[in-house]
Amino acid sequence: MRLSAMGDVAMTVPVLRAFVKQYPTVKLTVISRPFFKPFFDGIPNLDFFAFDEKERHKGFFGLLRLFKDVKNLKIDAFADLHNVLRSKVVSLLFALSGKKRAVVDKGREGKKELTRAENKIFKQLPSMFERHAKVFEELGFPLDLSNPLFPEKAKLSTEILEIIGNENSKLIGIAPFAQYNSKVYPLDLMKDVIAKLAENPSNKILLFGGGKKEIEILDSISEPYENVINMAGKIKFQQELQLISNLDVMLSMDSGNAHIAAMFGVKVVTLWGATHPYAGFLPFNQSLENALTSDRNQYPKLPTSVYGNKIVEGYADAMRTISPEKIVNSIQSQL
Repeated sequence: MRLSAMGDVAMTVPVLRAFVKQYPTVKLTVISRPFFKPFFDGIPNLDFFAFDEKERHKGFFGLLRLFKDVKNLKIDAFADLHNVLRSKVVSLLFALSGKKRAVVDKGREGKKELTRAENKIFKQLPSMFERHAKVFEELGFPLDLSNPLFPEKAKLSTEILEIIGNENSKLIGIAPFAQYNSKVYPLDLMKDVIAKLAENPSNKILLFGGGKKEIEILDSISEPYENVINMAGKIKFQQELQLISNLDVMLSMDSGNAHIAAMFGVKVVTLWGATHPYAGFLPFNQSLENALTSDRNQYPKLPTSVYGNKIVEGYADAMRTISPEKIVNSIQSQL
């Protein structure tokens, strides 16, 4: 399996956990970038194979090397959970060598119907988790995702505890950014949400992000408050995962952070602008009630995009229809 963005990788984790629980004698090997290895730590019967996109596995001949490297692991079947050019090439090579393979159906047609401006078909599409499970079913391993298994909360290092304190607070994570602006809740309204949550001294609000600009913004947001802490740039990625596993609730855009929290069984409140949970990206095991969407009466073309990368004129303020009060109430109902 070769996966791309952080959310894509995180979404495979609950499915793989279900697999190893239901088929304890079958060994899995996950192929992904080395950065994502911590996602799979502690999953029994699962090995991680690091995909070296810069050198050994770069380009077409690199993919041939990848196929040989993985074939040496005595693979019986290949599950392509990504369905992009690279993974297609490798899965085809496995098929040609006589191995079973199955490729995820991303449901592109249904997503087009959901996001087009005219003759929109507004209905719930299968989730990515259902689509991933179908891949394994095609290989002869039907999966039941209804009783999910989550890891225990990680033990927090002294380094993390020094930053967040050791007292018994409710830990609320907030990840206010996303890859595309059409998925980002307006900053002035997000400041209102944080101010309201910070009024309760038993809440501890932890802000997540990355990159110089985001860190500066989060520093300025957290500065006025005792109980709001910017975690961005302060801890390593693996420690960030440990901290997220300890949250009581995560507030996130339609972004990777939502899927990371959900893979740990953390309750997630998500905010949706140009995109919509009906496209199949509602975080794992979360209710639609906690997916707060922009008002389709005011903005009838929503959702305008599957991933948030399309800009539609006049829709820049769609997320302003989600009130800070509604978000705060949703978070408080999870605590």
